Amino acid sequence: MPRIFFAAALVIAATFLAPSTERIHLVPSFKPGDTLRYQIESRTSSAGKTTTPIVNPEGATQVKQSANILLRLDILDVHPGSNGAPGPMRLRATYEKSTASSESDAYDPDSEALENQYNRLQGRSMEFTVEPDGKLTDVKGLEEMLSNPSAAQTVRSWMAGLSSSAGFPTKGISIGQKWGREQPLTGIPLAGLFWRTEATYLRNEPCPAAGPSETASATDTAKLANSNPEICAIILTRFDIVGKGKHSAHTDETPDDYRRNGLRTSGTWTGSGESLDSISLATARVIRSTQTSTQDIDFAITSANTGSSMTYKGKIETQSQIVLLPPTPSPGSNSPSGGP
Repeated sequence: MPRIFFAAALVIAATFLAPSTERIHLVPSFKPGDTLRYQIESRTSSAGKTTTPIVNPEGATQVKQSANILLRLDILDVHPGSNGAPGPMRLRATYEKSTASSESDAYDPDSEALENQYNRLQGRSMEFTVEPDGKLTDVKGLEEMLSNPSAAQTVRSWMAGLSSSAGFPTKGISIGQKWGREQPLTGIPLAGLFWRTEATYLRNEPCPAAGPSETASATDTAKLANSNPEICAIILTRFDIVGKGKHSAHTDETPDDYRRNGLRTSGTWTGSGESLDSISLATARVIRSTQTSTQDIDFAITSANTGSSMTYKGKIETQSQIVLLPPTPSPGSNSPSGGP
């Protein structure tokens, strides 16, 4: 399977609370040294068949994988934008904990390798820059993870969940409002495809309870639970894969990196899904995000020199949940600090 890495972004901002009939406007809030910690759970089910010149009749056709990650996000640098607008930010994502498990209908060395990859992630980091328009640039680290489709799907899930506030209308949002955007679908063997999204601001309600920090004391957790509840904006986002210009997910265009390696590609890649996000009105930080998606894949990669080819036809279904953890108490402190 080729590398799947859907560019996404983390736009972190603060909002001020307004009546439901008024718009909520986003303003910058983060500074270097700020830290967020998220618990991420992801389940991926894939069913498909790869056909190559060398037939493997015992190859797995159905694989289920799950991953559990504790992710720390550190704000490294924040650049001011023009006219008071948000500027680009540099962040580091560190895998404080990372485990995975899998099951398949036959021995699958790729699944075993994936589990080992996740287990080796603990303590490792990746850095990236978030542009004001939500684009992710200058990604460094974990390149081998992004070459695995299931692992990259998990990366895409948490990055998409944490980027829920990216692409909000600059004039602000109000309850009942809808807005949309398109982002390129990159790193796959078919060119000219986009994720098209439509988001709806459904309502305001108390934010869901955050999971307790593993290092927080019982007293700290009780204080958090008894504090005044935050109010969250509930955003429903539906998305699907479309083709450039004609809004069709069929293309026979070969991406440049495949063409440079003497390959030609063709086929279809369709997909859809939705996410439900709870975003704090007080801080605009994602408190919880749940996402489901389905992708149907049917493509061929052919060597322009030899004419040999491989084909893949299958379906990938993913479910993920991202939960913001309470801040971790500083050493020697009786109250949480240093977190969101």
